[in-house]
Amino acid sequence: MISMRDFRLGAIAVAVAFGLAACSKEEPKTEVAKEAAKDAPPPPPQESIVRIGHAAPLTGGIAHLGKDNENGARLAIEQANAKGLTIAGSKVKFELVAEDDEEKPDKGPIIAQKFADAKVAGVVGHLNSGVTIPASAVYNQAGLPMISGSATNPKLTEQGFKNIFRVVGRDDQQGPAIASYLASEFKPKTVAVIDDATAYGEGLANEVEKALKSAGVNVLAREKGTKDTKDWKAILTKLRGRKPDAIFYGGMDATGGPLLKQGRELGIKAVFAFGDGACTEEMKKLAGDKHADGLVCSQAGIPVQAASKDFLESYKTKFNIEPILYSPFTFDAANLLIAAMQKADSVDPAKYLPALASIKFKGASGDIEFDEKGDRKDAEMTIFTMKEGKLAPVAIVKAGTTTKFEEFMKAAEAASAAAKAAMSKAGEAVSAGADAAKEGTAKAVDAAKEGAAKAVDAAKDATGKAVEAAKDATGKAVGEAKDVA
Repeated sequence: MISMRDFRLGAIAVAVAFGLAACSKEEPKTEVAKEAAKDAPPPPPQESIVRIGHAAPLTGGIAHLGKDNENGARLAIEQANAKGLTIAGSKVKFELVAEDDEEKPDKGPIIAQKFADAKVAGVVGHLNSGVTIPASAVYNQAGLPMISGSATNPKLTEQGFKNIFRVVGRDDQQGPAIASYLASEFKPKTVAVIDDATAYGEGLANEVEKALKSAGVNVLAREKGTKDTKDWKAILTKLRGRKPDAIFYGGMDATGGPLLKQGRELGIKAVFAFGDGACTEEMKKLAGDKHADGLVCSQAGIPVQAASKDFLESYKTKFNIEPILYSPFTFDAANLLIAAMQKADSVDPAKYLPALASIKFKGASGDIEFDEKGDRKDAEMTIFTMKEGKLAPVAIVKAGTTTKFEEFMKAAEAASAAAKAAMSKAGEAVSAGADAAKEGTAKAVDAAKEGAAKAVDAAKDATGKAVEAAKDATGKAVGEAKDVA
């Protein structure tokens, strides 16, 4: 005889069995909602405005160079914004704040303070050494990183400021480069040196004179003009009587062009040589094609035509003109500021400055690293000549070694091809690894599915047996209960 207690236990067993069979059919709605919340995309980050300053002469005789500089920085910022960058959890939009320093040394500190008061995150500029050097003291006091794409006077980075950088070479590299080329190619016995009395022009002329004298060349007493001198006849008439084999001018193209034109009109046959400030296509307009042919000049970096293809095409597309001189370097300067902010995950100058100082960056003008002074390591110098109205690079000088431009370009193209091949092989290896991982994952998933299916079947079988056993036990219990009754 079965007791009422056993009857109840049997009924409970049946209920448990049916409960087990049904428990996995549907999850509570609250759990589904929680899982859905986990899978929901995060809210979009808030956009913050990050301002970068740029200063150069946008009016006056070298406004074309200032605008070229500005274009380089502007292009870099436009491309960065197109990428939709996020820094410190916020989507950032960069804005270029452009100022005209008018090529005036006293305007440099005023604009620098204006940038500091406006809380810009960094500065690209200035163009002229004579403006950049006094402005750098204000940037240093404000702790504001500044990168020049064109200031070459050594004093800029000899002041001990840890937030001042440049992406071009120095005049104590450029001066010996053009002087060495003059001495080796033209073998002058006597050279006249003229400068425009600016920090850039005088500084470069000093370096050229020093290098020429070291090479045993006779250098005449220095002649001087100003950054605004257009009438050089008095100085040139005096030099004509001394019959120099070459004349070097430290200054910009706005004054160098008239100097060359008037020299040729006076019948001076000497080779005219210039630094980067007058190493532009503008010289043929200012001096005239027939007078400009044969000039020799230097640039404190690679020539524009050796800049990256992406930069050259993007610049032409954006501005519908060819880059002139320094724009690849200001493009790199702006990108360096942005890259350092990304690396430090901060737009705070104090936080990203260490990242900027230690950065390794591949830019439009080549690979860039800074030394402890803020100068570009292993900066190239380029020697040009004007031939048939076209300024053409003829040699690259790096670490005291001169290489013909054609050979330099061949080596650069070979290195680029090798890098692309290495990247392609790396991509193939990654793709093969990904395919293998996918195949392994698929097999693991299939095995897991198969195991899970077997487990479910086993669970169903066990549950069915438990239910049948419970039914049988319940049936017996009910039958016995009837017999008792």
